[in-house]
Amino acid sequence: MTPAFLVRPARWAEDAAAIARVRRAVFITEQGVPEDLEWEAMDPDCLWFVAAEAATAPTGDLLGVCRLTPRGRVGRMAVLAPWRRQGLGSALLEAALAAARARGQSRVELSAQTRAVGFYARHGFVARGPEYDDAGIPHRTMILDWKDHP
Repeated sequence: MTPAFLVRPARWAEDAAAIARVRRAVFITEQGVPEDLEWEAMDPDCLWFVAAEAATAPTGDLLGVCRLTPRGRVGRMAVLAPWRRQGLGSALLEAALAAARARGQSRVELSAQTRAVGFYARHGFVARGPEYDDAGIPHRTMILDWKDHP
């Protein structure tokens, strides 16, 4: 069966506005993250991965986004509500992890919303440390170390 979506590396100069629309819909509107906490100066320096409907890719509206920072942190994973639980988040995460491996990074970290810990654990991440608050949402630090999960 052909997937309903395609994941590709983003081109920041061309995709920044569409990435912002997904982040705004998920983090600011849906989850109530204050706008001043969502946008970061490092965004253009990150590797971004985006998903769009297969029928309209690469020019269609984005359905989900994920970034990999230069220091090997996965973050800003956001999937529009109608597209959740269809494998899109896993595909975005796998693209980011493949990029980290290609860069020679031996481990990847992320800050997982507590309700998403199980999702990341299924991809080999292990929770470390206590739960903490980030933008009013409970989070856990999670690490994937490839020496532990080849």
